[in-house]
Amino acid sequence: MTTAEINGVPIRYEDSGGDGPAVLFSHGFMMDHTMFDQQVENLAPDYRCIRWDERGFGDTPAPGAFDYWDSAADAIGVLDACGVDEAVLVGMSQGGFLSLRAALANPERVKAVVLIDSAADTDDAETLEGYHGMLAAMTGDDDATWEAVAEGVGGMILGTPELMAEWVPKWRDRRATTDLNVPGQALLSRDDVSDRLGEIACPVLAIHGSDDVAIAPSRGEAVVNGVQDGRGLVMVDGAAHAPNMSHPGIVNDALCDFLASL
Repeated sequence: MTTAEINGVPIRYEDSGGDGPAVLFSHGFMMDHTMFDQQVENLAPDYRCIRWDERGFGDTPAPGAFDYWDSAADAIGVLDACGVDEAVLVGMSQGGFLSLRAALANPERVKAVVLIDSAADTDDAETLEGYHGMLAAMTGDDDATWEAVAEGVGGMILGTPELMAEWVPKWRDRRATTDLNVPGQALLSRDDVSDRLGEIACPVLAIHGSDDVAIAPSRGEAVVNGVQDGRGLVMVDGAAHAPNMSHPGIVNDALCDFLASL
């Protein structure tokens, strides 16, 4: 991992190098760059794979309030640090939120976008209320409540006991040193960019778990239907919110086919 000072934040990233087309992977809330291990392993022989820890996760701090437009600028800054002019942006959940904003703010830098269980809109009031409660529980001092909520969040995001057994302990280990309130506010107060989708001219593919209860597949489909060059939605049957981890073969095949088409 390398650290670069980007927009006043020391951002950690990893670059596989090589001469292939560049692909920038942006992770979801609660996750870090390692959630794309299986994608990078599969693609690195042919593509330059860059992945990073976003503000407040992994080894990148969140020294102050930010929004996903700031995160979009961070993503472009990572490309700058790697000397990359243009890349395909692959974003899972919040990684997709920032990737869409990067395509809007810096279209000349974004060759294409792949959304994994992401959306352009915002959550309804009832859902937001529930997420505020989840965030309060995961930033509070009650250990039993934290454990119960972490298990619930793990089930929602990861969907398999094997992945939960790997990631919930990671969250537990980072609990004392990670303040979820800052990235949490970015997530819960994000703006709706649905009405700007028509400005995005690059190809956009959506990949979505059929059993995602955090972001319904219809919301990913709405993005590809709203941009100028939507390339459809790949449904991953039986997957929850992170199909690239639970069903890597299907997601890798879809990525390879899409990248080869560009």
